[in-house]
Amino acid sequence: MRGYEALLTAPMYPLALPDAGRAPRVLALGAHADDLEIGAACTLRRLVRERGAQVHWVVATAEGERAVEAERSARAWLGDAVEVELWDHPVSLLPTALESLKADMDRLARRLEPDLVLSHALHDRHQDHRTLAEVTWQAFRSHTVLEYEIPKFEGDLLTPSAYVPLDEAEVEAKCEHLLAHFPSQAHRSWFTADTFRALARLRGIECQAPGGFAEAFHARKFTLALA
Repeated sequence: MRGYEALLTAPMYPLALPDAGRAPRVLALGAHADDLEIGAACTLRRLVRERGAQVHWVVATAEGERAVEAERSARAWLGDAVEVELWDHPVSLLPTALESLKADMDRLARRLEPDLVLSHALHDRHQDHRTLAEVTWQAFRSHTVLEYEIPKFEGDLLTPSAYVPLDEAEVEAKCEHLLAHFPSQAHRSWFTADTFRALARLRGIECQAPGGFAEAFHARKFTLALA
């Protein structure tokens, strides 16, 4: 029993981003304004603060009020470390714009050589999320891709494979930011601080985060460097 108790309290084994001798380049992809903030806001901010990362932030369906929200939010959250790119593909109809979406993503892949890509999960049941995830993997075949998660009515959350431990202050800042910068979503019953905090708390339990919270990702493919 003593050995089993030790196993339960042992820390998870960490995998670190390689040190390339420069600030890492991160590509952050979201189907809609607020997706990146919901799924990976704290992770992106920690990459900027702790590793000096430069973030290229792309929202695929950004028009009108949502475009304004997307740009203001990204710049308020990451400051000078972010470059924002907004595409105007049709919201909720992204699969119908597959040809133009693939063209935009291919052009992006020719321009950028990111060290890390954040995108939606391939199993996400929202058609826009899933389509962007599929196109991400097609365009960035040789890159490290982490798939973030978005809570929703469809109940498609699965067990993650990668975690970024957070503390309560980080999560509270994220919740406050989301509510302040996306007033267009305030009428949605799920768009609440309780939702975002609850998921972060659950993921924190799963990875035994010292601060009690975490953002989680699906890491489908990576190579293990042994030397």
